[in-house]
Amino acid sequence: MDAKQVIINGETALGIELGSTRIKSVLIDLSGQVLAVGIYDWENSLVNNIWTYSLSDIHTGLRKCYSSLREAVEKDYGVTLQKIGAIGISAMMHGYMALDKNGNQIAPFQTWRNTNTQQAADELTELFHFNIPLRWTAAHLYQRILDGEEHVKELGYVSTLSAYIHQKLTGRRVIGVGDAAGMFPIDPATHDYDAEMVQKFNALIAPFGYSWQLKDIFPEILVAGEDAGELTKEGAAFLDETGNLLAGIPLCPPEGDAGTGMTATNSVAPRTGNVSAGTSTFAMIVLEKQLGRVYREIDMVMTPTGFPCAMSHANNGTSDLNAWVGLFGEFAKLLNVSVDTGELFEKLYTNALGGDPDCGGLLAYGYYSGENITMINEGRLALLRTADSKFTLANLMKVHLYTSLGAVKLGMDILLEKEKVQVERITGHGGFFKTKGVGQRYLAAAVNAPVTVMDTASEGGAWGIALLAAYRIDRKENEKLEDYLEKRIFGAISGETLQPDPADVEGFEIFMERYKAGLAIEKTAIEVMDW
Repeated sequence: MDAKQVIINGETALGIELGSTRIKSVLIDLSGQVLAVGIYDWENSLVNNIWTYSLSDIHTGLRKCYSSLREAVEKDYGVTLQKIGAIGISAMMHGYMALDKNGNQIAPFQTWRNTNTQQAADELTELFHFNIPLRWTAAHLYQRILDGEEHVKELGYVSTLSAYIHQKLTGRRVIGVGDAAGMFPIDPATHDYDAEMVQKFNALIAPFGYSWQLKDIFPEILVAGEDAGELTKEGAAFLDETGNLLAGIPLCPPEGDAGTGMTATNSVAPRTGNVSAGTSTFAMIVLEKQLGRVYREIDMVMTPTGFPCAMSHANNGTSDLNAWVGLFGEFAKLLNVSVDTGELFEKLYTNALGGDPDCGGLLAYGYYSGENITMINEGRLALLRTADSKFTLANLMKVHLYTSLGAVKLGMDILLEKEKVQVERITGHGGFFKTKGVGQRYLAAAVNAPVTVMDTASEGGAWGIALLAAYRIDRKENEKLEDYLEKRIFGAISGETLQPDPADVEGFEIFMERYKAGLAIEKTAIEVMDW
């Protein structure tokens, strides 16, 4: 059957992911082949020292992204998109979306990038004997309580962004277990919020006299493949402004970008791992057993089906790198040279391969915001060099590529060296790996292990949530997600594996020694640069 007929028949799955700088929608057939893509670029704002997106921007961005996809289908296939087999919604993990009982927003949406929850995260970590990162929803909620914010007493629903959008489309207050693991600790045996920790949290906040307890305001947890509701008539009208999209389409549980990254890289089974590198960078390894102790640098989360997973999550990834590329784009325009943005990235990334293994003595920090792994709660951007550093274009780009992996490497070193976690393959995906052989080579150097990049790597989490939507309607009875992906999706997808270069490994280690030593400079910059 040709693609046009597949779309007409609705034998498809649609994934929409609200990322940090882009909302992306991917329509696939049930074998995972991409049929159409929609894009909407956006950016968060720093408002009253809070990294946020307004509700109007969220709603507009979602609709514009779907419109982009719908128009692509009409252009490429001459088909008006009406029927879709299943839909999945994904978004940035963690954060804090607060609504009252009537569904009205009562506090600014706080993204994963915010690090204004140190006291809450510290107290909850000590109470639970379980690491609660600053960006987790539980930390945000408790910090709002500690700060005496008035809206807390009016809470009717608290969720992540993906669960909020899912409710808008279906009316269901549910969340995938992977995204829920960025809200509150999950019990691997029950795939629900850890009952003992829930009890401790409720006892902790009891003196404040709220009318709600934790599970009253948090979404219900589902695992991949479970029924997460259907697109309502109101949801269809909300998503598709033309009114052509039909109600009744099943949705899979909404997931965070960590869960969709695992899915998009076939890294949902124990001993598999992946690194998602973009605006933020995170590395995840699916575990065979729990870690030996609690580490503040490591998040304990879950795959979409509930396997425990250790995550090294860096708030800062390629934002500063992108800014430098933009600067060179401005310079090209100044010279009246027309250059495509994609070509600019490719040339600058490729040129970095000619840099020194240790970046010629350059050091950079792309800290737009605070960094949980290095325990720095505010962001300052820095490029540092000595008089005898080799300040070349290749080294400049290389140091920004290296530092995009710097913080996440600290967490990976804990997992691979201290905990001796076993991993059989590491797969990279995201924009960092789009230029062939560059980001992949540097990640292999950072982890000193082979790194695979699939041909689908640039499709990212939107493709991952589309696969989860396809799994929701097309799985066989008792078919596990890891088997579904391995045998029915990735068997036909090729990729390339790159071994670490010993010179790169040595150079990256030298860079990391400077990176760790230079954190004192970053902390001083926070104290001094308060303008």
